[in-house]
Amino acid sequence: MRKDSWNQKRETNQVMSFQRTFSDDLAREKRARLRAERLYEQVQRELLAANERLKAHAFSLSHQVIAQREELSAVRSLAEALKGQHSQVSEDLHAAHSRAELANTRLREAVETLIDGFAVFDANEVLILANPAYLDLFHAFPEVRLGIRYQRMIEICAYEDLVSLEDWSPDDWVEMMMSRWTAAAIDPVDLHFTHGRSVRLVDRRAENGDFVSLANDITKMLEYQTELIEAQKRAEAAAEAKSAFLANMSHEIRTPMNGMVGMAQLLVETDLNDEQRNYAETISKSGESLVTIINDILDFSNMDAGRLELRPEIIDLEKTIHDVMIMLAPAARDKRVELILDYDLFLADPLKADQGRLRQVLTNLVGNAIKFTDSGYVLVRAIGVGNTAHGHMINITVEDTGIGISKANQDRIFTEFSQVEEMANRRFEGTGLGLAITRQIVAAMGGQIWVESEEGIGSCFGISLELQSEPDASARDIVRLDPSIRSVLIISDHLISREIIARRLQATGVNTLTATQIDASVRQIAKSRPDRVLLDQDLSAAAADVVLSGLAEHVPGTPVVMMCSNLLSAQSLRREKRIAAALPKPMLWRDLVCALGAPEHDSATCAQAGTPAASRPEAQHEVLRVLYAEDNRTNQLVFSKMLKGLKLDLTLAENGRQAVARFQELRPDVIFMDISMPEMDGREATQAIRALPGGAHVPIIACTAHALRDEIDRIMAVGVNAVLTKPLSKAELIKALQDHAPAGSDLTSP
Repeated sequence: MRKDSWNQKRETNQVMSFQRTFSDDLAREKRARLRAERLYEQVQRELLAANERLKAHAFSLSHQVIAQREELSAVRSLAEALKGQHSQVSEDLHAAHSRAELANTRLREAVETLIDGFAVFDANEVLILANPAYLDLFHAFPEVRLGIRYQRMIEICAYEDLVSLEDWSPDDWVEMMMSRWTAAAIDPVDLHFTHGRSVRLVDRRAENGDFVSLANDITKMLEYQTELIEAQKRAEAAAEAKSAFLANMSHEIRTPMNGMVGMAQLLVETDLNDEQRNYAETISKSGESLVTIINDILDFSNMDAGRLELRPEIIDLEKTIHDVMIMLAPAARDKRVELILDYDLFLADPLKADQGRLRQVLTNLVGNAIKFTDSGYVLVRAIGVGNTAHGHMINITVEDTGIGISKANQDRIFTEFSQVEEMANRRFEGTGLGLAITRQIVAAMGGQIWVESEEGIGSCFGISLELQSEPDASARDIVRLDPSIRSVLIISDHLISREIIARRLQATGVNTLTATQIDASVRQIAKSRPDRVLLDQDLSAAAADVVLSGLAEHVPGTPVVMMCSNLLSAQSLRREKRIAAALPKPMLWRDLVCALGAPEHDSATCAQAGTPAASRPEAQHEVLRVLYAEDNRTNQLVFSKMLKGLKLDLTLAENGRQAVARFQELRPDVIFMDISMPEMDGREATQAIRALPGGAHVPIIACTAHALRDEIDRIMAVGVNAVLTKPLSKAELIKALQDHAPAGSDLTSP
């Protein structure tokens, strides 16, 4: 029962439990369905959202895919292009590598084939590269190869007697070479190997520390240099022989030329008919032309040999120009050509120049002007054109009224052996060397020469020179006109000369009156009586005697100074006291001032300015005593005849020994000394006379047929006062007497 009850109860419980379970299950199912529905809705929403996201992502991926496809296409295109470029670059790189290899091969072969040695040392002075030419210098020493140190190579050179060390000891030489190697700037050095080769080492330091050494083979160069030195010695010996030959020939030619030219000049002054005078003048002019040719050849030979030397000295430029013009005055007088000097009053003084060379230039230019001028004038003008750092620029021009030079010929007149005139018109003799020599001298003096000319009108040659001034040198005393002289009458019919003199007088405050003949002079005198009269000897309208007579009538007692082309012809007028003074044309300004009148306190200065005799002793004899030493009888005759008519006592000596004896016996006032004489030459005789009592101050003038500058310098070195070269001219001889005769000497005819 219990069992049934329990079963019933169990069944009841089961029913009740089933009911509860079903209800619960149903509730759970309902709740689950609700949850499921909510979950479904949520999932559906999430799915929709995910679907939207997926859709958006799909669109995005689609765009990316499209972009990537486009990018991939571009990359593929670029890859294709790069593939081609890579191929080209590879080909270019290969070609460049091939070229580099070829260049390296060529460079290596070039270095290997160099006749000069080439080597490279590293920073540790180890040889890392050397061509065969470099190593061949050490062919007897197998040790010298790549890897050897520089110092060891130097030691081999020094201690193995491989290189001539000259005066160096091996240790000192090695030290010198190593010091050179380590110097900041490595100087080249010449090495003379004992096996006969010579090299010049040129070493350089590279930026990376390496040293590059180049051994230039100078063996053949030294051999060639030795040959050149020998050839130069032979050429110099030949030039010396040529110069000696020319000098000897000049001397031998000048000696007989002195007799020929001198006698011809003397013959012209004798009483001859027209035909005889023409013959004598032809001989004289031909002889002078021959002397000019000899001088030109000697000068050109010396200049061609490079022997043009300049010896600057303190000079009086105005007197230098004046001396040249006075020397050439006889030639101008013969052609009735007026010589005029216009010197700038304001030029600096003193100046420094080679007086001999300057005289040579002026002689050539003025001589040419006279030579090519048949009538008119030759005007030499010197003016200052400015100051420089070292001195003064001075222009000297020589103007003439001669035949002129055509434009076509002006470019070649300064060349050697060139003359202006055509072959059909060979009226003028010459070598064509004069202007070429002049150009070389002017160029050596640092100046320039030029010409301006018009055919048939005349020419103007000019030189421009920078002459150094000498402020520390004693300046020439300035000669001033006496202030009491207020007016000067100038009687001259030469316009240019008259105007130059008038301008210079006016610059000193003097009033000038001018006239061309006696009638005009009288009219000027009537207006204003002059204090002085300056009279030209060569008036075309009247003779000087007539004018002097008219002046004596209208202005008696007024001093008259005569400007003379022939000074000797005016001596009689001086003796008759019809003129106060006679001056040679062209006139030196200081001489003119002294002749017109200077203050009494300047009398010594005036005398010194007017003539060198003022600084010499007074004449000890009534008649000037002249001693002439000359071994050639013809030259003795020429000399004595040239001085004929002058107031002097001439004694002859045939050699230097006789000259010394005659000096002791006669005590002459002036000595003319030939240089080349037997027994004792002129140099020895001069030195002997200078050593005797009273011989230190006697003027000795050398007369020589040697015309070379060096020879003249040697003659001057023995103590002579001046040198005259043969053939002697009468004008030069008389001027030498006037310049060196004692003060107060009277050279007028007895």
